[in-house]
Amino acid sequence: MNRPVKKHVKECRYLPLLFGRWLRSGCAKNAIVSKDDISWICALSPQRGSRSPSPGQRPGAQYITNALLGPTGQPFSLNCWPVGPLKSISEPLPQGDALGWENDSAVGRKKLIDKNKSTSVKIILIALAILALGGFAWGAERFPPPDFSEHKLPPTLAPSSPPLFYEYLDLAALFVGLSLASYFAVFKRSRRGLFILSIVSLLWLGFWREGCICPIGAIQNVALAVCTSNYAIPLTVAAFFALPLIFTIFFGRTFCAAVCPLGAVQELAALKPVRVPLWLDHTLGLLAYIYLGLAVLFSVTGTAFLICRYDPFVGFFRMNAGANMLVLGGCFLLVGIFVGRPYCRYLCPYGAILGLLSRISQWHVKIPPEQCINCRLCEDACPYGAIREPTVPQSPVDRDKSRRRLGLLLFLLPILMVAGYLLGKLLEVPLSRVNQTVRLAEYVRIDQLRKEAETAEPAGLTYEPFAVDAVNAFRNTRRPVTELYQQAVDLRKWFAAAGAWFGAYVGLVIGVKLIHLSLRRRRADYQPDRAGCVACGRCFWYCPEEKRGEGRGERGERFDLVPAQEHGAALD
Repeated sequence: MNRPVKKHVKECRYLPLLFGRWLRSGCAKNAIVSKDDISWICALSPQRGSRSPSPGQRPGAQYITNALLGPTGQPFSLNCWPVGPLKSISEPLPQGDALGWENDSAVGRKKLIDKNKSTSVKIILIALAILALGGFAWGAERFPPPDFSEHKLPPTLAPSSPPLFYEYLDLAALFVGLSLASYFAVFKRSRRGLFILSIVSLLWLGFWREGCICPIGAIQNVALAVCTSNYAIPLTVAAFFALPLIFTIFFGRTFCAAVCPLGAVQELAALKPVRVPLWLDHTLGLLAYIYLGLAVLFSVTGTAFLICRYDPFVGFFRMNAGANMLVLGGCFLLVGIFVGRPYCRYLCPYGAILGLLSRISQWHVKIPPEQCINCRLCEDACPYGAIREPTVPQSPVDRDKSRRRLGLLLFLLPILMVAGYLLGKLLEVPLSRVNQTVRLAEYVRIDQLRKEAETAEPAGLTYEPFAVDAVNAFRNTRRPVTELYQQAVDLRKWFAAAGAWFGAYVGLVIGVKLIHLSLRRRRADYQPDRAGCVACGRCFWYCPEEKRGEGRGERGERFDLVPAQEHGAALD
């Protein structure tokens, strides 16, 4: 006889798993669920709030949750699981814990819930794994990997170098320009010819050839080729460096007069030049020799070509300079309106070399063609302070003072060199940091310390933001850090010795300059300073002797020569 089963049904999306297990089992003995009971349970609607089966609804196709009352009257919970339609069966209901159920106590419910959760998690993970594998397989079929087995890498193309024809053409133009400048300055004495030639040189070597090849920058190539064996200097570069030096030995600084594009652009800018005090002119003149020493020091180590990097006018020639270089060049041109050729006189390293060689030149520019009348017009006309006045005889007392001063400076010269040598050793760190390898080693070391300390920047060390890219690029090369550190240590040692000798060189320059100023040379008339004169020819326009040789003045009038004593008194 069938015993009715009390039911307490709650709406859900799933059919009880254990209830299905019980339906498939045949172990119940004391209770029977009839066909009507099963049909009533399966016919419940899954809609929220439904408590009775919907009319005409097919039983067994829904997801429901059942809470049945066992034969003892105690409620027990069933796990939910989706199943298909139930068949009409009549089986005995298991009694008590025949299927592992426990009575509806707190402990029993907790164990059953935990078991159900673990089972659901496993099922979900299996389903996700199946979907993922199916997605990968679909992706592999949808987008198959490309086949590069037959692909050939194209050869690496390097930009072709300009034909040698242009280099030899520039060399020929340099030779012709030096020849014409020497002719106009020394023999023809034509300021107009020098001015026209300077404009042509500015257009050709400046804007057309963009300032390269340049004898000024060739200093670095020659120094690197002399001091290192793995660098070969091109023949045209060596010729560009040597040719103006040869002409300077014979004719003075005619290269600066009308061939150098840097001097030409400053010559055109000198509109209202004023005279620089003599002591300031000599002091600023030392910068060119110091700059020369730094340029050689950095070039022989492969650190940098300072002369080319900080050329103030090459940016105008190439029309692609950065804002900093444009400002630098503009400042030089602005100062050049009032101070004649500031770069040539106080910073050009090639001009320093030419000034030394010009002292021994065979033929040099002369202010008057024959005899000087001491009118001092050339002194007022020269914008570069390169005119030296006649000397007066010294008294015995002044002569003794000059000798003692010269002896003191000769004694002071080695002291200055030793002091410069010792001070130069302190330049090891600042000089070496200009080198890229040393800077990279410092950046890598700072990066390591930063990671170890877990701080943005270790105390006492600086870390530029742009150095992050350099450190990352070095890491990507897989190069050993110890090798980089060893190379940086070797460069530091080299810069320690080079800095000491550079300091001695600076002391020598200062001592020689003081000795040169203490020497007195006899001059009977106004003469150009061989080292400072750039043979621009401005004094030709103002020399009365020059105009008398031509017969007429600048505007066609004839000159009435004034005795030198009267003219000097009037100027005083």
